[in-house]
Parts: sequence; C-alpha cells; structure tokens
Amino acid sequence: MSKPPLEIQLQTLPHQPGVYQYFDADDKILYVGKAKDLKKRVSSYFTKNHDYGKTKVLVKKIVTIKHIVVETETDALLLENNLIKKYQPRYNVLLKDDKSYPWICIKNERFPRVFSTRRVFKDGSEYFGPYTSMKTVHTLLDLIKGLYQLRTCNYDLSNDKVEAGKYKVCLEYHLGNCKGPCEDLQTETDYHQNIIAIKEILKGNFKESLSQFKQQMKTHAKAMEFEDAQRIKEKIDILENYQSKSTVVNPKISNVDVFSIVSDESYGYVNFLQLSYGSIIRSHTLEIKKKLDETDEALLQLAITEIRQRFHSKSKEIYVPFIVDLGEDIKVTIPKLGDKKRVLELSERNAKYYRMERFKQVKITDPDRHVNRIMAQMKTDLQLKTEPRHIECFDNSNIQGTNPVAACVVFKNGKPSKKDYRHFNIKTVEGPDDFASMEEVVYRRYKRLLDENQPLPQLIIIDGGKGQLSSALKSLDALKLRGKIAIIGIAKRLEELFYPDDPIPLYLDKKSETLKIIQQLRNEAHRFGIEHHRNRRSKGALTTELELISGIGEQSIVELMKHFKTIKKISEATQKELETVVGASRAKKIVNYYKSK
Repeated sequence: MSKPPLEIQLQTLPHQPGVYQYFDADDKILYVGKAKDLKKRVSSYFTKNHDYGKTKVLVKKIVTIKHIVVETETDALLLENNLIKKYQPRYNVLLKDDKSYPWICIKNERFPRVFSTRRVFKDGSEYFGPYTSMKTVHTLLDLIKGLYQLRTCNYDLSNDKVEAGKYKVCLEYHLGNCKGPCEDLQTETDYHQNIIAIKEILKGNFKESLSQFKQQMKTHAKAMEFEDAQRIKEKIDILENYQSKSTVVNPKISNVDVFSIVSDESYGYVNFLQLSYGSIIRSHTLEIKKKLDETDEALLQLAITEIRQRFHSKSKEIYVPFIVDLGEDIKVTIPKLGDKKRVLELSERNAKYYRMERFKQVKITDPDRHVNRIMAQMKTDLQLKTEPRHIECFDNSNIQGTNPVAACVVFKNGKPSKKDYRHFNIKTVEGPDDFASMEEVVYRRYKRLLDENQPLPQLIIIDGGKGQLSSALKSLDALKLRGKIAIIGIAKRLEELFYPDDPIPLYLDKKSETLKIIQQLRNEAHRFGIEHHRNRRSKGALTTELELISGIGEQSIVELMKHFKTIKKISEATQKELETVVGASRAKKIVNYYKSK
C-alpha cells in the first residue's frame, strides 16, 4: 500500500491521547513523542515557526507519521518511555534504564516485604505499576503501612532461623507497626491475609478493604473513639480517590503478540501489538483487500503469518479475539478479563482508528472509491434494490401556522447538490396541515420531473413518521411511481426509519455512516426550509405596513428599503430626507401616515 502524502496523514489523525512516531524516507525512526491530542500536537510541528534548528531539520526529514492510540495521558507517557528505550531515535533524549518508572514490589518471601523499586527481576516476586509519580507510590505505601502491619526488615525469616530464635523484635514491633513474625509472634496465614488484601488494593479493587474499614470506623465511632474513626476515614478517602494503575504495561505479560481485526465489505484491518518484557514496543496495522468475501477468521490467520514473518517475531504466545489455527508451536489465548483483555481492546481500538483514517485519506485521494463504498453500504443497510446515488429529502416548515412552506434537498453520490434544491410555497392547503402539505409538495415535485423528463431519484426520505410517509405515498400512487422509487420516513425522536407497509421500524447503529448521511439530509432540508420560511415572514413584515399607505407602490417601497434599510428608520425620517428618495408628494403621505399613528 503506497503511503499517502504527509498533509493527508496530518488531516486524518485522531483527536485522542497517544504516542506518535516520525519516520524518514528510508523508514528509519526519527522521533517518538506523546500527546494528549494527537492531531493538535503533531500538526503543531508543521504549522509553527521553530526557533530551535534541530527541530527544523527534523520536520524537513519527516515522511511518515505512525501512531498508537491509548486510553489516557499516563498511558501515553509510559508508552513513550518504552519506545524511546527500545528504538533510541536520533532526535529523542536518550533514556537510561536507571531513569525508569517506579513499581511496587511484593517480594517472593515467606513473609513478603512491600516496597518501591525501579528494577524488575524475574524472581517470582509480584510487581505493580509502573507509576508516573513517586508521590503516588509513597501515598500507596503509606496507606498500606497505616492499614496493615507488615515487616520492614530484610531478615531471612525462614522457619529454621525463626525457630532457632536468631532474631529479636525491633522498634517497629513496639510502635505497633509490625506483629513480630521474626519471633514467631505472627502466623504465615495471618500475614498472607494482609498480603492478599494489599494485592487487591494495588490492582484497584478496594471493595473488600473499604467494607472492612468502614465497619472498623463505625465500631470506633460507637465506642466514642473519634480520633481512631477519623484516622480510618482519611485512609478510606485516599482509597476511594486513588486511580488504578496504567493498562499499557504489565510485567506478567511477557514476549506476547496481540492481534485484532475490524472489517467491512471490501477490506480487513489487522492490528498488531508486540509486547516484550511487559512493555508495548511496536504497533502496526495491515490493510487487506477482500477478494472472495473472506471471513474475519481467514483474514486474521493470513495476516498473523504475514506480520510475524515481516517483524521476525519469535513469540510463543499470541492474544486474539477468537480461535485461529496456527499450529502446535504457538499458544493461542483469547483474553476474557483483566490486563490481557485490556491490551486486546487497545489493539482493537487502534485497528478501528486506522480504518477511520484510511476512509478519510481515501475520501481525499480517491473520492470514487469512497463514494462506491458509501453507496454499497447504504444499499445494504437500507435494504434497497439499487445504490441510492440520487437521494431527495422533504421537510415542512409552518411556524405558528404562518407562511407554510416545504423544502426538497438533493444529495448526489452522498454529497449535497445545492443547485438542485427546491422551495415550495404551499398552495392548496389551508392552515398548518403537515400531512396534506407533504402530499402536495411530493406530487408537485415528481409531476414536474416526469413532465420535463428529468431523472428520478433512487431514494426519497420523508422527514416525519408514518403519517407523513403515508401522505407522500398517496402522491407516488397518483403518479404511478409506487415501487419505482424507494421511500422511507425518519422519525425525529428515536431516529426510527419507517418503510411502506411495514409497521416495525428499522433502527440503524447510531455511529453508522448510512444514518449520518440520512441525518445530514434531514438537517439540511430543515435548515433550507426554515431559511425560506424566515425570508417569507421577513419580507411580509417589511412590506405590509408600507403597503397600507395609499399612493406608495412596490417600486417606491424597494427604493425606500434600499436607502433606509429598515422600516423603523423610514418611520423616523424627516420629510426632507424622504423627498430625496421618493419625491415631495409621496414623502408627505408617509410623514402624515406615521403622524396619524
């Protein structure tokens, strides 16, 4: 697939948090950056005048922009850190491992210690994080220390050494911060109950702990121990306000490939995330053109083989949304919950954003392909016999029953054709009657097209429910067009689509492109009708009063309005001022009229 020009890549970036990567003409990575809003941040590189010479050189070298969409700014920060360490791009500050983000470690010991660290070892210990701020780590450790009595010493508390009485309790025991497992004053079972609760807190699951502490707080309050109750309440507040760790990195997920797919009638889009030592180090999306209406399973299986070969992946495990057959050497996992599921969802989101960007790029570079895809989609969604290349939409406007008008807007190939828009002043209907008005305008519109031998639309959309649709159908029956043109009604309240002779409405996905085009048609018809209605009311208001003056004709009114702009200014003008526009005789009549009022 050829790369779209840089300006098109910029136009189609999403307004989402994420990490962007710049590549040169040789596909060599130049720079990695994070952004709260990818489109705004990346676009700023190409719109600002850069004072720093290196940035100017960087911008000149950029040929390709790639990005990974993530959930939050924190995720973007962590992912940027991982990618800079992995690829060490020329224009990035070099990050050393000793500058990595902090974790909270639950040490693999008989009585586990809980402490902060910047280094992760594969020694059976459990690590939680990483955290972007040491303040968060200290808050959590202080919270844990206040809630649970844990040891802080680094003694080897093996069973033999404890029974031999090798250790003595320290000051922490006498302060009430530790229960003295070093002298066998606390059992392993009791200690591990605390560790289980701490793990849940670090995972962001505070339900059990909160319930336990709320009960303790009530107990203290009943016993009039208000200081103890307040101390626990403060800890509860910290627990409730703490946000769980990032989903981008998890040290348990090591050396894994993640694949997901989204597809439409013509193409499949397969996203690949590569995880190494618990960190996302690569994201790539492959676009595959369908030949024989292949299933998602077939496309994903093909794409996984291609992508793993292209990136020389040796991972023994992959995460996918459904079962694929890749042989016995690769473990296939379908995540159902937790961090694994969130990583798969992140991959799916990147595939969806890539598909949206390709649509936008194709719309600019290959409008015919875009139109063909949209028309095929509308034909399928609306269950039509032919593609709706020519659509007409009708809307009535009669505010407070005055000046009833209707509008017909026309879309050709999914876009407004404004030269074909038409206004209708209702002629045969007395008072505000939407149904009769709709019947009149639909009849007049297609009677004229037939008389003038002009092309008829493939689809008519009526803004309204069953009543308006039935009225429009009467006109099509009268013109013998029933069955020759597809017609549907759209109800405003729930965006229901009504079909002739079908009592059950159709509901389209709220995000579907078909519904968006129908809504655009409806909104355009409403705008166009209201505009014409407003013009008629304004014209009536402007001319009625002047027409009441005997001897003042239409031409005089036009001249007066051109000169004075408003009725108010005409009524306040002196006779001399009026004479310069309409002469002495008419000026006197206008002055006398307003004096008599």
